[in-house]
Amino acid sequence: MPAPTRDQAHTLRRLHDGSGLLAAAAMRKLDEALPWYRALPAEDRSWVGLVVQAGISSFVTWFADPSSPPHGAHEIFAAAPPELTRSISLQQTLQLVRVLVEVVEDHSDRLAAPGAERDLREAVLRYSREVAFSAAEVYARAAEARGAWDARLEALVVDAVVRGDADDALRSRAAALGWGGHGKVLVMVGTAAQPFDDVRAAELRRATRRAADDALVGIHGDRVVLVLGGDGDLRAGAASLVPRFGPGPVVIGPTVDALEQAGGSAAAALAGHAAARAWPTAPRPVAADDLLPERVLVGDPLARRTLVEQVYEPLRAAGGSLLETLAAHAEHGRSLEAAARVLYVHPNTVRYRLRKVAEVTGWDPLDPREGYVLQTALALGRLEAGR
Repeated sequence: MPAPTRDQAHTLRRLHDGSGLLAAAAMRKLDEALPWYRALPAEDRSWVGLVVQAGISSFVTWFADPSSPPHGAHEIFAAAPPELTRSISLQQTLQLVRVLVEVVEDHSDRLAAPGAERDLREAVLRYSREVAFSAAEVYARAAEARGAWDARLEALVVDAVVRGDADDALRSRAAALGWGGHGKVLVMVGTAAQPFDDVRAAELRRATRRAADDALVGIHGDRVVLVLGGDGDLRAGAASLVPRFGPGPVVIGPTVDALEQAGGSAAAALAGHAAARAWPTAPRPVAADDLLPERVLVGDPLARRTLVEQVYEPLRAAGGSLLETLAAHAEHGRSLEAAARVLYVHPNTVRYRLRKVAEVTGWDPLDPREGYVLQTALALGRLEAGR
């Protein structure tokens, strides 16, 4: 280390003696000039005070040997807990640095040796520049660490939704990720076009947050699970995300009222995704409830129960020979005339009853695909009734 000049040594002694004065002046100026500092909780203000004192002490140490590299912001911030980077932003940190520079400049006449005021001001400007660059690095690392933690937390939340774990931890963890909890919720499932790296995963997260008020992304190997929530049209938002998936079916689960109920939507979407190969011409995206017959074939008990409860039992309760007419129509080539002959009624009567079936169930027996759904429900209902 080169020997300091006489003026530099004199200034250094005066800096050592006046470091307390500088710290007190800096704290007063922070309180006067920065409204956000005044609004901080008392504990955070005390941590900021320690950072200010550490910055002044670090500057004095560096001034003794300006040829050495200045201490970085990570060393200055070591006096405070890492959580402080969440309480104050990078912009606010740079405002702190600017205030410290102004305080040193304001007191340069009292702190510098006579004739060395300019050297002191230049030194503090050089030091503040290095600290500002280092502060940006500190915040970048903190953001990276938060991003990694958020990704792990998001994976836990999506996994809990898939498993149907609707405990208190689910909502609190989702809230930590920014989940607002307003409006409805649905789950959609598809395959990835190619393995996800950090960049592609980040792009998908940005896209889902544009498509819905609330969004969670789960990447399970080559399978992608998206949880969408909000007050808008969630199905339209889900449809806009289909190009983000790879080839193959994209299945949208039923809409539910809250995140705690999203396990049902996830179960339906996952079962539909597993069964969708049985309907090669299915639309893309396809609703999980449009895959009820295929889901029954892969052993989905929810699909079986849904068809019995939403088709067979309402038709049986409605009476009016609706079940008998649906069976005759399905079992005789879906011909109105053939069903009419079996039932000894006019074809228009069959047509009228089939319209009533559509009104009761929401599925039209005259549509080939919906007729298949109704025929599957009829068979399941007979099995249940025979138990």
